[in-house]
Amino acid sequence: MDAAGSQVADECAQYAGKYQSGFVTTQGGNLLCSKIIHLITDNRVKSQVSEVLHECEQRMYKSVAFPAIGTGQAGQSPAKVADEMLDAIVEFARQRSVQHLQTIKIVIFQTNMITDFYESMKKREDSASSTTESLLSTFKSFFWGKKQSSENKKSMTLEKKVYLVTFQICGESQEKVDATESWIKDLILKEQLENTVADEAIESFDGTQIAILEDLQRTKQVTIQLENKLSPPQIKISGISRDVYSISLEVQRMIQQIKSTEEEQSKAELLYNLVEWRYSGGNGSFVAFDKLTNTQLEHAKLFKKPYLNIKINKKNYKVDLNTLKATDDQGKTINLQRLAKDEGK
Repeated sequence: MDAAGSQVADECAQYAGKYQSGFVTTQGGNLLCSKIIHLITDNRVKSQVSEVLHECEQRMYKSVAFPAIGTGQAGQSPAKVADEMLDAIVEFARQRSVQHLQTIKIVIFQTNMITDFYESMKKREDSASSTTESLLSTFKSFFWGKKQSSENKKSMTLEKKVYLVTFQICGESQEKVDATESWIKDLILKEQLENTVADEAIESFDGTQIAILEDLQRTKQVTIQLENKLSPPQIKISGISRDVYSISLEVQRMIQQIKSTEEEQSKAELLYNLVEWRYSGGNGSFVAFDKLTNTQLEHAKLFKKPYLNIKINKKNYKVDLNTLKATDDQGKTINLQRLAKDEGK
């Protein structure tokens, strides 16, 4: 309220005792937002979040940011609050009538609560069904903004030149010719297999993964079809059984690698909102590290590691976590800073 300014405080005073829906909406004041929705805490976290989301949709707001409701003076369990807030957001995101609200953020200032919210999100990822539009995909679209629609995406295709084989069967009778044809077909079918891998992560395949698939298709007895406009996207592998098995495993490995990378980036993004590490850029200024290096430095500090090897401007540096100094291979030293973004809040 202090940051919003006296104008917002005066506006709240005008509404004192007049609210009926459990919240009051005021102007944004000095904050970087158009409106502030003030909740009257009553421990009904899920219903309050749901009511606010529907209010935002009704007023055609495009984005909304929540704090971790009830984890301050109300003293509610962060894990319980995380589950209730995310339950409300998931139920809202599933509604086909949502047209205006595109981005939902939860701002967490307390470092120890990140795990509670992250684990709550992971539970929903594990339970998401692949038979309909992935819940996780919908969920992510509300937290980090809408993805580009599949209709506007560039379609990625894999091409394979297929050489046809012609069998000419001669026999003493039509019956024997038919029997031989059937026998050949059975032999071919016994060696053939088709497998489909469907996963939201396939949508993130770029030139690197496509090149790997093209190389596998070229060197193995298979045909690979990439259906990246389906929901969820699919990769269909057909050909000789042993090759289909091995390539299916390779596709699963690539998917898991992408998921691990996205998970690391998500954690790094959350941590970057709380703590920012910087290095001296000269002239008394400091430059922020990239988010992954920021995470490495913070983890090293939390686990009380004395040193950490990192790169600054493509040069190797050894960081002393006690003195916050980084030394390169030539002995040149620069200073580091650690800024906790929630300080003073």
